Amino acid sequence: MSAGLVLALMGVGTAGAAEASTTTPQEATVKAAAQAAPPRGKAAATSSPLYKTGTLAGNCPAGEIQRGSTAAYKRFLQTFTNCLNRSWASEFKQARMPFSKPRLRIITTKRNTACGRWLTGAAGVYCSSDRTMYMLITKTELRNPSPVGIGRLMAHEYAHHVQQVAGIMPWYAQASWRASKSAKLAYSRRLELQAECLSAVYMRSVQDTLPVDEAYYQQIIDWFGEKGADIWPQNDHGSSANQARWMQRGWKYGAPAACNTWTSPSRYVS
Repeated sequence: MSAGLVLALMGVGTAGAAEASTTTPQEATVKAAAQAAPPRGKAAATSSPLYKTGTLAGNCPAGEIQRGSTAAYKRFLQTFTNCLNRSWASEFKQARMPFSKPRLRIITTKRNTACGRWLTGAAGVYCSSDRTMYMLITKTELRNPSPVGIGRLMAHEYAHHVQQVAGIMPWYAQASWRASKSAKLAYSRRLELQAECLSAVYMRSVQDTLPVDEAYYQQIIDWFGEKGADIWPQNDHGSSANQARWMQRGWKYGAPAACNTWTSPSRYVS
């Protein structure tokens, strides 16, 4: 985990007049293409331009959810997704990387997705095959819906889409496919812990507009710190302590640079 976290905004062109006067149009085109080309392979995860974009900007007055109302729940999910779309599209633009929105599919019963069977313990799933977020509306949530709790989950699933579009998930899929069972789990933990961190980054960005009460969000982090690993006994999401650690980092710094799990020492992604 880097102690010198870089949170500065990515700089724009800084060429001087002398340099500009000696650069041919062909050279300028090649230079622009090089700047726009995102890293591929392992570098997409370890050196993503998203780590240089600075603090994520968010604005999402999605409001409360009427208890027992499936329609109100659905409106919240759609509104919150639109907010996520705007924030992350802006972040990718700063990183000079192409971006596309995910699809949102709201369901009321667990079902198979394009990626296979519904994961046990999951209330939301992102499938990279069809770039779709599947959000499950449960009776438990309908009885006592929490915009902050639901928002955290949505921001986590959306973070997987961020990983997909940024080239992180495609590299992860290739690397883990060739790996041993223990290595597969290690890759999965880095992927999931990064998504949890990016989720916290987004929730911090909408702290004033959703709004997100900091004390309440800390309670969520503390809960994950005690019981987060119990949901995933196969240990593919990280220990409870590390889940809380990356959530805390994302909330504290509010920037994707805080979430580079791919270069972090193994003890922080165990």
